Amino acid sequence: MYINTLKLEQFRNYDGLELSFSKGANLFYGDNAQGKTNILEAIYFCGTTRSHRTTRDREMIRFGSEESHLRMDLSKQEIDYRIDLHLKKAKAKGIAINGVPIRKAQDLIGLGHFIFFSPEDLGIIKNGPSERRRFLDMELCQLDQVYVSALSGYGKVLLQRNKLLKDLSFRPQDIDTLDIWDEQLVRYGSSLIHAREKFVKKLGEIILPIHEKLSGGREQICVGYEKNVSEDAFRDTLAASRDRDLYLKSTETGPHRDDLSFTVNGIDIRHYGSQGQQRSCALSLKLAEIELVREVSQDTPVLLLDDVLSELDTNRQHSLLDSISRIQTFITCTGLEEYENGPMQIERIFQVKDGKVSRG
Repeated sequence: MYINTLKLEQFRNYDGLELSFSKGANLFYGDNAQGKTNILEAIYFCGTTRSHRTTRDREMIRFGSEESHLRMDLSKQEIDYRIDLHLKKAKAKGIAINGVPIRKAQDLIGLGHFIFFSPEDLGIIKNGPSERRRFLDMELCQLDQVYVSALSGYGKVLLQRNKLLKDLSFRPQDIDTLDIWDEQLVRYGSSLIHAREKFVKKLGEIILPIHEKLSGGREQICVGYEKNVSEDAFRDTLAASRDRDLYLKSTETGPHRDDLSFTVNGIDIRHYGSQGQQRSCALSLKLAEIELVREVSQDTPVLLLDDVLSELDTNRQHSLLDSISRIQTFITCTGLEEYENGPMQIERIFQVKDGKVSRG
């Protein structure tokens, strides 16, 4: 799969923009705060209907405008597709594939696969569990339509259950309705746990040789799924913790409290690893993500690198660039020096300045 063109209207700092891309490496360079990351965000948003930066679609509409339009043309297995997105401040986004509106975002799942790698991702290992859950959700939402539906359903039920737990303080007669929310929470949550368990197991198999090569054979990595509760025990554990939930006015049991563990040579590097180990692990995680998408979807993902190379040492830079030579890649950076005479051939260069893009 590869992207042919991107067209933006009133998106972020772009009044209007239309670009054509190479099937190989496409580089955007320029000073900070000029709009480079906005282009990568637009590509990811078109392909997934999600932003890696915000959960509020209206924040992507250009300041002073009421709506925004995005269009992306891509090719997959010699078939061309056009994705259109229409954002309005006061309405839900509109999505169309080849001019035909779709009702649900999950209808886009499987059309393309996109992997975003930013400097913030280098902290995924040492940062809190919420970021590691976000990594799980972002990848699984591109691979599994059922997961998208279950994640959406779980989030809505969790919100309603927590609201009820707070409201029971002054409406105790509604206590019986808690059983209804519990049943739905278990139904959606069990689906999430099952999918995450399979995904992490496969991820662990793929990342092992990647990290061993990256570390020069010195380190063995193990990725674990730290479930807050098992699929089989979810219903009973939720019931047993009801008094605690009523006291705390919050749901303390469920996959919204899951985590991923990373051990290198038996050491939990989330807490005890060096910064170098944590960065190597994060890089291995992204490289494994590429291979996992290839294996599961039988498709090649599009890779979005947002000023990542400046955060990596020379050895890690070369490991990353060597691994993505046959993938359509979009790269942002502040200067061209790090790519001159490098292992990766840049096929198309764009300069970004004040919301304007020109061929370099």
